[in-house]
Amino acid sequence: TWSINSICHAVGKRPFKSRDRSGNVWWLAVLSCGESWHNLHHADPTSARHGVMRGQIDSSARLIRWFEKLGWAYDVRWPDAARIDSRRTSVPADAA
Repeated sequence: TWSINSICHAVGKRPFKSRDRSGNVWWLAVLSCGESWHNLHHADPTSARHGVMRGQIDSSARLIRWFEKLGWAYDVRWPDAARIDSRRTSVPADAA
């Protein structure tokens, strides 16, 4: 956790608005189970999923989804398109 946090606050892309310098570091996504999609974590901190863009691996969100289906997790806050779009720094190229 410490190194993911440190790396993702030093480098990475910032497709979402946040109050800090948190970035997304793609090459850590598999190792961190999706936690390196850190920019959305700071833009929408209560969301259960951080990898929301096409191709972003987020295995921790899948685990939470399984727990939810088994009844082991409830009241999970999943991101919705309107909330994600309201936090973007620019319009994605594939949305045109």
